[in-house]
Amino acid sequence: MRKALVHLTSGEDGWIVAQCPLIPGCISQGKDRAEALANIQEAIQLCLETRDEEGATWSLPRDVEVLEVEIAA
Repeated sequence: MRKALVHLTSGEDGWIVAQCPLIPGCISQGKDRAEALANIQEAIQLCLETRDEEGATWSLPRDVEVLEVEIAA
């Protein structure tokens, strides 16, 4: 089983916006964190299935390293 990085942010309407930066345009949302995560998981799966069916040129990297860096405020 592969894993994908997901970003969660609060939307202006109070919903949680979820996106997968590894897949262009793969964005979803939910009323809460759990729903947003379930919805983005489904969106990722659909994006991968569509990519395979349409022969898209992008692909998921095998390994992704996620780090935090300090920035000046």
